[in-house]
Order: sequence, then structure tokens, then C-alpha cells
Amino acid sequence: MTKTLYVGNLPWRVTDDDLARVFSAHAEVKNSRVIVDRETGRSRGFGFVEVDDVDADKVIREMNGSEIDGRTIIVNEARPRQSRI
Repeated sequence: MTKTLYVGNLPWRVTDDDLARVFSAHAEVKNSRVIVDRETGRSRGFGFVEVDDVDADKVIREMNGSEIDGRTIIVNEARPRQSRI
């Protein structure tokens, strides 16, 4: 099984590949994606990384509060998206 982690406060120029590269030092990354604005194509400053269930807590401990390009990132377990009405 895998777990999806939320990664916030990302620098605008971070790509999906950058995110995977940074997190792969701590666990095998199954998938990574930076969320972009549909209209502008610009990063919204957050993304998601998917790792094995057994590695998730370790990755959160090691990566939460670390820095990417001078910005302190937030890493925690992703929550399901709330439905839009």
C-alpha cells in the first residue's frame, strides 16, 4: 500500500521531478505532482508525494520543516479533498 503526503510552501519553480528527487533521498517515490493553476499554469505552491505506507511516517519526520531552495516546507499526511457543492 502507499500513502500520499501533502507538501506545502514549495518554491514556485519546483517541478514534479524536483519534488521526486528531493524525497527519493528518504524513500522510494511512487508518484509526485506539483499542483498548478489551470489558467496560468503556474505552481500553486503545494504538491503531493506518494510513498510506501511503511516509509510515510519516517518521511514526514525527516522532511517536515526542511528546506527546498530556501523555503521551509510543510509535510504531512494528505487528507481527502472536501467535495465542492
